[in-house]
Formats: sequence, C-alpha cells, structure tokens
Amino acid sequence: MTVNDRPTAVVTGASSGIGAATARALGAAGFHVVLGARRVERCAEIAKEIDGTAMPLDVTDADSVRAFGEAVPDAKLLVNNAGGAKGLATVEEADEEHWRWMWETNVLGTLRLTQAFLPKLRASGDGHVITVTSIAALDFYDKGAGYTGAKHAQAMAHRTLRGELLGEPIRVTEICPGMVETEFSEVRFSGDTERAAKVYQGITPLSAGDVAETIAFAATRPPHVNLDQIVLKPRAQASGTRAHRE
Repeated sequence: MTVNDRPTAVVTGASSGIGAATARALGAAGFHVVLGARRVERCAEIAKEIDGTAMPLDVTDADSVRAFGEAVPDAKLLVNNAGGAKGLATVEEADEEHWRWMWETNVLGTLRLTQAFLPKLRASGDGHVITVTSIAALDFYDKGAGYTGAKHAQAMAHRTLRGELLGEPIRVTEICPGMVETEFSEVRFSGDTERAAKVYQGITPLSAGDVAETIAFAATRPPHVNLDQIVLKPRAQASGTRAHRE
C-alpha cells in the first residue's frame, strides 16, 4: 500500500489519544498511515487530514485482525498502540472480566497484529515493530495487578521478539510512557470523568503528542539503529506511585 512513494505505517488504536497523535506525526514524517480502530469514523477524519487510510479494527477479535491484515498489502512499520486498563481493584476484589479484557486488548491484540504483519515487514526489507507498553511494564503498584500483569506480558512478548528477529531486516522498539493525559483514565474508571481528572490533578502530564513525537523519532532513525526501549515520563513523575503534585 505504498502511496505516492510513501512507505506504509500501520497504527492500531488510532481513533484517539496516542494513536491519533502518532498517525499525525507519522504522516508528517512521510508515511502513508493506515489507521485501525473500532471507532473507524474518527479514524476517517484523521485519515482525511493526513491523506491516510482508515479501516475498522478490533484487536480483541481474531477475524477482525485477519481481515485488517489481508486488506493491507504491504507495510514498513507497525505501531501496536491499542490497549488500556479497566478498574483499579485489589487482587482479592478483582473483576475477572476486567482482567480478561485487559489481556485480550494489550497482550493477545498485540500478538495478533504482530503475527499478521511480520511477513509484510520482512518483505519490506526494512521493517519496524513499535509497541506502546507503559511504565506499568517495568514495575507494579497496589490495585493495579490486572493492568501491570497485562503490560508485563505484552512487554515480554515484545522483548522476546527482539531476539527472535536478530539477523532479519526488522527493528523492534518498546515505548514505555508514564502519565499521559488521554482517554485512558476515563476508560479505566468506566466513563467517570471527575475521577479521571483527579489522576492528573496538580501535575503536568505528558500529552499524546509528546509520545507520538517519540514514536516518530524512533521510526525515522537509520535502518541500522534500533532504539530498544524508550521510557518517558513527566518531569514531576518518578514512578507509577511517586509524583510531585502542586
């Protein structure tokens, strides 16, 4: 799907937040961007803006991923961005459905997309897999086991892939953002915007654009340069549990 000599970049979870900002950043960097998400109408608006392509995608549905992969004939870059958290509960009180959704979205979704696109990335002669995990993939915190567990599993699959692809023309980069103000907390708290707003109270968090610029930077390095892992956090955040609030 190389358009006007622009290499194709595939971005999942591209309807809002980091995914939408990444689509714009990669479009500006010279890629033809294929935006995939369930809210395809939002993707279509962004695609029109950047001369990209919007397609429906549900990473939790194997048939949806298969159809999406088959509709994109070639690709140089895959950005596994789709993911998220649901709930904030102790292990004792955890909601099994929340855990199932987090594993389906973060772990199996990333697996499905990576499997679908590796042959295309390989065939490009200069492929790249960028997976957006989280600082939750580096640590743990009380009431977050469902999300930190899923992000650790997603990260382990991604980091394992790095070694499995040695000698092949495919780079592998993990992006680990800290606090980013997107719809993330609204999803986690089932649409409770007041509770979500308190997450960012008294602190200047990262923006989706901050993360997108980092992704675009990694994607535009020379082919021999592999940025294995990039951790970015607000200046006022030290870890998942430590931050300075005004």
